[in-house]
Amino acid sequence: MNTTSLLHSFGNPLERSTALALDAADPLAHFKSEFVIDDPQVCYLDGNSLGRLPKATVEAVNHFLLKEWGPQLVDGWSHWIDQAQDAGNLVGRVALGAAEGQVLVQDTTSVNFYQACLAAIKARPGRKTVIIDASNFPTDRFILQGIADDLGLNLVTINNDGSGGPGAVDVEADCERLTPDLLLPYLNDDVALVTLQVIHYRSGSLPDVQEITQLVRDHGGLVVWDASHAIGSVDLQFDKWGVDLAVGCTYKYGNSGPGAPAWIYVRKALQAQLKTTIQGWFAQDKQFEMGAFFEPTDNIRRFQIASPSIVGIRMVQAAFNLIDRAGMSAIQAKAQLGTTMMVELFDAWLAPLGFTLLTPRDPSWRGGHITIGHPDAKKIAAAMRALINVVPDYRTPNSIRVAISPLPTSFVEVWDGFDRLRGMVASGAYKDIQDNGSRVT
Repeated sequence: MNTTSLLHSFGNPLERSTALALDAADPLAHFKSEFVIDDPQVCYLDGNSLGRLPKATVEAVNHFLLKEWGPQLVDGWSHWIDQAQDAGNLVGRVALGAAEGQVLVQDTTSVNFYQACLAAIKARPGRKTVIIDASNFPTDRFILQGIADDLGLNLVTINNDGSGGPGAVDVEADCERLTPDLLLPYLNDDVALVTLQVIHYRSGSLPDVQEITQLVRDHGGLVVWDASHAIGSVDLQFDKWGVDLAVGCTYKYGNSGPGAPAWIYVRKALQAQLKTTIQGWFAQDKQFEMGAFFEPTDNIRRFQIASPSIVGIRMVQAAFNLIDRAGMSAIQAKAQLGTTMMVELFDAWLAPLGFTLLTPRDPSWRGGHITIGHPDAKKIAAAMRALINVVPDYRTPNSIRVAISPLPTSFVEVWDGFDRLRGMVASGAYKDIQDNGSRVT
């Protein structure tokens, strides 16, 4: 049964009773009680930006502070020293489809992205072209621009959203989604690196990770994937798909907290071949000999720079233990069912009010959020918070993202959010909202 048929088997999606029936049958529904929910009336549809706080995280952090750091002091490092690898194994097994020894939980997505991109470029000496897409997250685009400037590389920007960028080449992409056919004309024996998103942060579209990875490999290049908006909503299978390098955060669908440590994945077969640029002491083979020369280990620790945030790692472990219990196949199924309900509500309620759908209709081509466009999107998004207790986020120039985070979000929460949104826009009440002065949207 496809996702649309499954949805309709519970009733008419336009009726609230259908959302209630979905919740009653949802195998993940009980997880909502394991999160801190201060206001039960809020429709929190922004888990794609920052996930809710798991109650287990509060316990884990308190335990670390009072039972480990407090009494153990520096002796705690005897068992903290390898926590980036331990947590990496958890994240890899639970959410990335990665065998042990290929993931580290550490640093920020940006630092890990910088390390991964430079390592990939160095592994392809003599090649002078790197490729990114215009719809990629700004930090990734800016970091790659800086690398290209520093190394004198030719940067090609696949202009899949019309915004352009350095070396922009125009393509006709559906909802920003890059396909192998769109990428193929720009691949040649001068391309060292292609870097793309597993889920496009704005449109929510999902490319064919396996096919694109193999296509670039066939041309001798490497791909660095940013899975920040995919992990925890898409059942990723990096080992099966042949992914070489990937990075991502943990605080969106991963529910690990604002600024929680990120992760980096490096395929085991590549680890001894790649050279890192930031040569930290944790990457040193004989770390505590404090040697005069850098002699890196040949395993995943080669990509670790310095002491990890232990308290941050505990937050990641607490949250990903929840994901482990739920299972990514069930999580992805709920994300696809929830976004299918959103699309049907959009068609019936929002399209007549001047909204456009900016996310693919095929559930296999998207993650846990959809994006809707409107000329007054910024004002509407602000009014959703201020007037109807619904939390989305706004992205320039004219889009609003709404998500179902499968563990803490119920189907009725999504239904109520859309119902409140259509009523507010139909009434025109949002037009009187004033800018609150925050630069965070």
